[in-house]
Amino acid sequence: MSAAPRHLGWPCLGPTLALLALAAVPASLTGREWPAAAAALVSAAEEFPRPAATWLEVQVELTRRGFSGGPIDGLPGPQSTAALRAFQRREGLADTGALDAATQAVLHLDAPALIWASLGSEDLTGLRPIPEGWTAKAEASGLPHASALELAAERFRAGERFLRRLNPGLDWETMIPETLFVAPAAEFVPRPGIAARLVIRLAAREFEVVDAAERVIAHFPVSIARRVDKRPVGELAVRVVVANPDYTFDPSLYPDTPEAREAPSRRLILPPGPNNPVGVAWIGLDRSGYGIHGTPEPANVGRTESLGCFRLANWDARTLLGLAWVGLPVRVEP
Repeated sequence: MSAAPRHLGWPCLGPTLALLALAAVPASLTGREWPAAAAALVSAAEEFPRPAATWLEVQVELTRRGFSGGPIDGLPGPQSTAALRAFQRREGLADTGALDAATQAVLHLDAPALIWASLGSEDLTGLRPIPEGWTAKAEASGLPHASALELAAERFRAGERFLRRLNPGLDWETMIPETLFVAPAAEFVPRPGIAARLVIRLAAREFEVVDAAERVIAHFPVSIARRVDKRPVGELAVRVVVANPDYTFDPSLYPDTPEAREAPSRRLILPPGPNNPVGVAWIGLDRSGYGIHGTPEPANVGRTESLGCFRLANWDARTLLGLAWVGLPVRVEP
């Protein structure tokens, strides 16, 4: 990290996003024939609230409440079931990880799980290919999203393959602002409560935010350090909260790179952006070199390991930005 963090915040999405009920979308607006199966998933005729009935609905509604199960894909994977178990514990239910009747009684879907959406002109003109190599990244003016699919997946907290399955006729490479697509209705999560402590469980690779009553208000999957000796266990505290940080490349951490071989003492400053190595947030801890941050590869969170820091998907890191404060206690459990 550099000594001069940038606090740019998360921009309002209103001007660049169209959320339209299916009944309000004439076929002429789409510019293509949409598969009937995908269109049927977006219905303006349903009555809400009602119990969540599918794993897609579970993932979307849990995400709306601050319980993240990784990229939304409609499947009951380990991270989704872990998020559901955390919600069940919060509600005083048996943490089965199953969508049982007791869970459905409290997990109500308040709005459709899928929506029609579009990307705005500013979104599309801001896309840039990711430079190859640390030096090229450091020389770039920023590290924004590289493609429309990547941007949409992050904005709607979805897996890229899932978005492709929802929109099999869509060419993501030729999108224009008028192009509509189906996406999970699970954007930026508003502040779900007041944080009193962060809890990181290393063995489970789970990250939770609790309030003063020890009630879980947010849950995320997290990546931890590859080396056991790099995993700090015990009591820590937040030292700094930075939105859209830059990143300092240290050659000693990447000895196999050309930069490390050619100039081993030269550090590089990479500009901010969602494709920055620490993503869109840096929550520095009171142990030198350690922090909680985002990542441009959300599908790998909780599945791959880091050099030492705690890594979240960018969308979860954004949620944490609205909860973290300097001095916030952090407990790391084995």
